Amino acid sequence: MVVHKAYKFRIYPNKTQEVLIAKTIGCSRFVFNHFLAKWNNTYKDTGKGLTDNACSKQLTQLKKEFVWLKEVDSTAIQSSLKNLADSYARFFKKQNNAPRFKSKNNKVQSYTTKCTNGNIAMMDNKIKVPKLGLWLRLRKVVT
Repeated sequence: MVVHKAYKFRIYPNKTQEVLIAKTIGCSRFVFNHFLAKWNNTYKDTGKGLTDNACSKQLTQLKKEFVWLKEVDSTAIQSSLKNLADSYARFFKKQNNAPRFKSKNNKVQSYTTKCTNGNIAMMDNKIKVPKLGLWLRLRKVVT
């Protein structure tokens, strides 16, 4: 049986890391909103939405069009696509309302990344996250 673990941290980044985190959150929001608009337009035109694979293929084209999407963690952008596909799946199962556009003015801003090939490392009270470079100081939040 596979056991998935998630941790919550309070991080203390320096100025350059703050900028990269803000860029990653902004790019994740942009990709989510872009594909939500495409999904809505496709659904209105054809009666069927986009698939997760179709969105992933279009994401590579989007990265060529918008070069600044390459500056941030790619798994964060891909997970925002997974979140969109999951929210539509829940909507069609009548578990949730339809997905809404993400807002920059929302108080809670976050992104999700995955550990692949050991790209996330922890040591004492520091964590290394992809694309942020140096170690981030942190405090573990107990929930």
